[in-house]
Amino acid sequence: MEGTVDGFRYGAVTPVAAYLMACLGGALGLRCIVRTLLSNQSWKAGWLALGAASIGCGIWTMHFIAMIGFQVVETRIRYNAGLTVLSLAVAIVVVGIGVFIVGYRGASTLNLSFAGVITGLGVAAMHYLGMAALHLNGTIRYDATAVGLSVVIAIVAATAALWAAVTIRGFMTSLGASLIMGVAVTGMHYTGMSAVSVHVHSRTGGSWAGDSPTSLLLPMLLGPVIFLLLAGVVVMFDPLLVLGDGDWNRSSASTESNTEQPDSLFENQEDRVVHARAPQDPQWVAPHSPHR
Repeated sequence: MEGTVDGFRYGAVTPVAAYLMACLGGALGLRCIVRTLLSNQSWKAGWLALGAASIGCGIWTMHFIAMIGFQVVETRIRYNAGLTVLSLAVAIVVVGIGVFIVGYRGASTLNLSFAGVITGLGVAAMHYLGMAALHLNGTIRYDATAVGLSVVIAIVAATAALWAAVTIRGFMTSLGASLIMGVAVTGMHYTGMSAVSVHVHSRTGGSWAGDSPTSLLLPMLLGPVIFLLLAGVVVMFDPLLVLGDGDWNRSSASTESNTEQPDSLFENQEDRVVHARAPQDPQWVAPHSPHR
């Protein structure tokens, strides 16, 4: 028997929340990568790792928030905790590979293409690994065309995100790029979900029971969400990201100039007196200062 698949059990709540988490992860990831471009003295590996983890957590939380709204009317759903956690690790690792490639090797066409394909395939793998964690009283089937389209969307979205990460530096442009990333990643998820159909098994011999998806997903989502909030605090209070490249340089120069002090108070006063008494005669020579 064909099951009735519904991906919007709670209406627009889960798609909107999933989109916002994807945007948050993308925005934090972009700002972390920008941080490595603004200063050569920054801890590059650390900022790139934080950016990769932010993007990976954003994509993963987007997927499973959206899955809270997924149901098959004829059967309950439960999740395998091990595969669910593994899908989070896959998301972070593959995004990290792409981020470190462009972070250290540059944003040439070849590097972007290679990193985008790896990252996109990894994001798609995270999605379908997360789907493999789903268990119900039936068999899940996929439409090959929709699956292929979701993989293409994932690769294009990953490539565009990596390009934006090493090209866009301004805060508002990074924000706009993260909103577009959110659309692409969420679109990839729902394109992949459109490929799903379920053949429900007969209930003869016992009923299929399972915990509510929220009983497992909500506690597991708590950790990545807290991580994203902490990453947001780090980014928010980093002076270079707050001020921007130009303002940071001016601020640093101003601070350095304000810290320059004369050798002594008397030297400073004597210099002012000498220059004030200097005649217009070009042959006049300033008296030798005993303090110098």
